Amino acid sequence: MKRIQQIGLVGYGEVGRIFAAGLRAQVQGLSLSDLKLQDPAQAQPLLAHAQGIQAKPSALPELCAQAELIISAVTASNTLAVAEQTAAHLKAGTFFLDLNSASPGIKQQAAQRIEAAGGHYVEAGVMTSVPPYGIRVPMLLGGAKAAELAPVLQAWGMDARVVSDQLGVASAIKMCRSIMIKGLEALVIESYATARRYGVEEHVLPTLAETFPSIDWHKQGAYFFSRVVQHGQRRAEEMREAARTVQEAGFAPLMTGPIADKQQWVADLAAAGVFADLSKDARWQDYADRLPKD
Repeated sequence: MKRIQQIGLVGYGEVGRIFAAGLRAQVQGLSLSDLKLQDPAQAQPLLAHAQGIQAKPSALPELCAQAELIISAVTASNTLAVAEQTAAHLKAGTFFLDLNSASPGIKQQAAQRIEAAGGHYVEAGVMTSVPPYGIRVPMLLGGAKAAELAPVLQAWGMDARVVSDQLGVASAIKMCRSIMIKGLEALVIESYATARRYGVEEHVLPTLAETFPSIDWHKQGAYFFSRVVQHGQRRAEEMREAARTVQEAGFAPLMTGPIADKQQWVADLAAAGVFADLSKDARWQDYADRLPKD
C-alpha cells in the first residue's frame, strides 16, 4: 500500500482533537470537518486548536476531495449519518476508518454506504479511554481491508490490531466490554449515592474492599463520577448502541437500557450546571451530595 499523506478527520471533539494532534506530524496535510465549526459560539476554541497544529478546517466535500484516509470520530448516534454524508462525496479507493462506538449492525450499514461509493471501510473498536493513551490507545480493526490499513496505522505509532476480516466482530468486542465498564459506572453512582443518602457509606465501602481488595473504592468512585459527569452524554449514546448490540444478538437489553438511562440522567444534570463548580480532584461524596431527589 502506498504511503498515505492526506488525512481527513470528521468530528473534532475530544477524541478528534487528540487524533489530529497525534497524527498531524505523520502526514503532509490534515483536514477536519465538524458541525460545531459552523456555530460561532463553539467554533473559536476548535479553530484555535486546528491553527495550533496546522490542520485545515474544511467543508465535507472539500475534505473528501483531498483525503486518502478519512477518520470518523463523531458521537455514536451520528455514525451512520456521517458515513452516508461522506459517501456522497467520497473518492474511489479512499480508506474510511470508523472509530465510533456503534453496534455491529450499524457498522455494517455504514460500510455498505462507503463501499457502494468505492471506498474501503475499516471498523475500529477503541478499547479504553483515549486521553491517557492518545493515538496509542488500543484499537481492534475489522473488515476486508483492515489488514491493509493496519501497517500504515502502526507505522504512525498507533496500537491497531486486526481481529477479523468480517465487519462487526471488532464492534461486538467493544460493545460487550462497554456494557461492563459503563455498567460499573452506573452501579457505583447508584450504590454510592444511595449509601450516602442513608449515611452508611463507611459501612458499605469497606465490604467492597474486602471482596475486591485490589481496588481503591473511594478513588475509583471519584473517577467514575467525574467521567460520567464530563462525558455522560457520549456514554449514554454508546450504551444505546450497546443495547442495540444486545438486541442484534437476539436478547432483550434488560440491563443495558437502564445503564444508558442512568448515564443520561447524570449528563442532563451536568448540562444543567449541577456540578459546575466542583474541582477536578473532587471526592465522590462531593458529586453524590449534588444529586437531586427524584
